Amino acid sequence: MVSKASTAVSSITEAKVAPSLPTNIPSHLGLKLVKAALNVGNFMRAHQLFDNIPQPDPTTCSTLISAFTIRGLPNEAIKIYASLRARGIKPHKMVFLAVAKACAASGDALRAKEVHDDAIRCGMMSDVFLGNALIHAYGKCKCLEGARRVFNDLVVKDVVSWTSLSSCYVNCGLPRQSLAVLRKMIWNGVRPNSVTVSSILPACSELKDLNSGKAIHGFALRHEMVENVFVCSALVSMYARCLSVKHARIVFDLMPHRDVVSWNGVLTAYFTNKEYAKGLALFSQMSKEGVKADEATWNAVIGGSMQNGQTEDALEMLRKMQYMGFKPNQITISSILPACSILESLRMGKEVHCYVFRHWLIGDLTSTTALVYMYAKCGDLNLSRNVFSMMPRKDVFAWNTMIIANAMHGNGKEVLLLFENMLQSGVKPNSVTFIGVLSGCSHSRLIEEGLQIFNSMSRDYLVGPDANHYSCMVDVFSRVGRLDEAYEFIQRMPMGPTASAWGALLGACRVYKNVELAKISAKKLFEIEPNNPGNYVSLFNILVTAKLWSEASETRILMKGRGITKTPGCSWLQVGNRVHTFVVGDKSNKESDKIYNFLDELGEKMKLAGYKPDTDYVLQDVDQEEKAESLCNHSEKLAVAFGILNLSGQSSIRVFKNLRICGDCHNAIKYMAKVVGVTIIVRDSLRFHHFRNGNCSCQDLW
Repeated sequence: MVSKASTAVSSITEAKVAPSLPTNIPSHLGLKLVKAALNVGNFMRAHQLFDNIPQPDPTTCSTLISAFTIRGLPNEAIKIYASLRARGIKPHKMVFLAVAKACAASGDALRAKEVHDDAIRCGMMSDVFLGNALIHAYGKCKCLEGARRVFNDLVVKDVVSWTSLSSCYVNCGLPRQSLAVLRKMIWNGVRPNSVTVSSILPACSELKDLNSGKAIHGFALRHEMVENVFVCSALVSMYARCLSVKHARIVFDLMPHRDVVSWNGVLTAYFTNKEYAKGLALFSQMSKEGVKADEATWNAVIGGSMQNGQTEDALEMLRKMQYMGFKPNQITISSILPACSILESLRMGKEVHCYVFRHWLIGDLTSTTALVYMYAKCGDLNLSRNVFSMMPRKDVFAWNTMIIANAMHGNGKEVLLLFENMLQSGVKPNSVTFIGVLSGCSHSRLIEEGLQIFNSMSRDYLVGPDANHYSCMVDVFSRVGRLDEAYEFIQRMPMGPTASAWGALLGACRVYKNVELAKISAKKLFEIEPNNPGNYVSLFNILVTAKLWSEASETRILMKGRGITKTPGCSWLQVGNRVHTFVVGDKSNKESDKIYNFLDELGEKMKLAGYKPDTDYVLQDVDQEEKAESLCNHSEKLAVAFGILNLSGQSSIRVFKNLRICGDCHNAIKYMAKVVGVTIIVRDSLRFHHFRNGNCSCQDLW
């Protein structure tokens, strides 16, 4: 597709080879010549002809300015107006109207103010049409002060004046004030028209004000506006945003003519309201009725798939979108990158990153922030850092993402350094920032730093700690073994302790073998989240390790009586284009024999290096030899072995697990990394573990 700007560039090229231009063109002839040049698309020649008219008439001036604006070159249109001022030519009302539209198209509030001031000096501001054009221009420039100034100075205010002012409030993010303008408009005896209705409904959408939206809908019905496609589309969007899907669909079904905006509104309503199947059915209906989907449609379907947990569908829709000739934009990228994070597909994430780079979307803050998180979630913190460091501008969301990324990888000191750099850059931290910083302190056992940060929240940054921040501090105390202080901290919480707080304490009780606090924590967890199998399993394991067989049996009976089953553990990794999944004792992989033989060989080398199987993690009543053999069948060991066998020259492998890594596997993978000489990155349900040279980044406290 040839852009408007490129057409203008081609016109400049044509002007270079055009015949010589006449000089001192009479005004009556000038309009004809300028129009002739515009008709053939030679904008530069038209501009040059205009410059050679000593006294151009208002029609010629406004025609040329409007032509450049319509062509998508409003800044060039404004330059033509500036040249009139420089030549001392007094603008006519027609010229002011044309340049006001150019200012609206350019979004340049400074230029709009200059035109406004010129109109005042020329005594033109009594004209309601010019006043309305300037209010509209200020609204598009999001300059509320200028719009109100023009509006207040108008002697006569018609429906366009009121509508333009209310639209300005909507554009400036002040929907409540926009509705107040509408009420004042009605009190002043001015009846809203269809443009008013279609422009005010987005205020109801923004406020999720269903009652006001219904009142406006009633007004539209009484005044026979519901056949207007813009009014109907705005009504559909309003009901959709207010999650009133039934009303959105009724309006949609009664529309005599449906544009793609209306279809998109109902699609979004279904997906937002978790009615995924109905959304897909409507999308299918679009193609059957010959309605051409646009970029917004595809983004709605891709985003809707992600909102409803249909990650694979989102990726399939992305492929179809590109096959249909649509290019993903910033909204698409921001929707699809979480799919790469959820699937933990580093390869796919890199492909999306390449697309972002090739199509110059790298400057989009939302897309690059999503890239930072995707790389961290997929286990490559270095690439995450690289993207972050190249961002020309970083807002609080970008800083938070990088802080959380380092926290989940156990880099507490880097988290604190990032927090300091964030403050020095002038970005104000919010509640999420402190969750990330405190999590980083807990994973790296930085208790003094964590306490200092927690105490500074309200005092220095006016951010009141909530239950999540208190839970982070419980985790900080728990991970360093100060369990009594962690328990006291929970009891002092100004709000009810959450499952996260008790869960942090229970997890530490297993590491530090504190049975009494484990029982207290587990009892609370059974009350807060009675259907979470992990809490029962954790207590059971703690009791078995302490050889409290009777109490362990009671926990298992309680679990069984409530119909709760243990979540099966599984591990997976990506090799090439395929994700390989393993469960305990898995022999479904075509390389299973090779994997088990390799584990046997590696096990001998690991024993020579000092590894001893920790049979406490096998709870069956079998002998020690059988217990040791059972440990070799754990899913994470199988996945790591498969990854090592398929390294293909790489120096690291990434394995993901749905549950916490078991203690013996954690110890074994340290030795595997040491013996083989590779970096093994394992992401369990809580965090990332980086195994190098016989050590783990978690310092053996996971």
